[in-house]
Amino acid sequence: MKLKAQGRKLFSLAESYRIYFGAMRTVPYMARGEKRGLLTPALRERLMMAVTQVNGCAMCSWYHTRLALGMGMESEEIRRLLRGEYQDVPEQEITAVLFAQHYADTRGKPDMAAWDRLSETYGKDAAIAMLGAIRGIMMGNAIGIPSGSLLHRLGVKRLKADSRSTLLYELAMLLSAVVFLPAAALHAAAAQALRLPIEP
Repeated sequence: MKLKAQGRKLFSLAESYRIYFGAMRTVPYMARGEKRGLLTPALRERLMMAVTQVNGCAMCSWYHTRLALGMGMESEEIRRLLRGEYQDVPEQEITAVLFAQHYADTRGKPDMAAWDRLSETYGKDAAIAMLGAIRGIMMGNAIGIPSGSLLHRLGVKRLKADSRSTLLYELAMLLSAVVFLPAAALHAAAAQALRLPIEP
């Protein structure tokens, strides 16, 4: 599987904290959106695979392929999504999938016009639910890339090592996550308590 990410820089420590905070802030809206029917499991997986394809997380690709197959998604669509090809995406979902790709391409700093289009197309609540899915997989990628590479070094051959990664990078990212994840959760809880607006 050819990943777009080759040549793309891995996430920095500072980026990882911003990614964790964004995910902690919005993933609960993904779950609420699914309960309300604003986000289907199939669309959630398409969004996550679009992001994973950009970031090049082999571990996340493997995991989300299993989930998508389990929910009945065709294997050819999954292969195409993981190549960045969207011809199988239902017409009513293409704006969302393209936004997910754009979000990952801009490393979590999307153009506001793209966000406005997403919100206008699906409604604000659905857009925030989709943002939760997108940010959730960004966090998964930020943890999955170093985890998968480290596990490969330790002998788990079904996971591929990321050629961009080093042992030092993997250890730094995973050890920092021990500190950053609880801090990001507290930061997100404070933002929620203060009713700060959710922005992409």
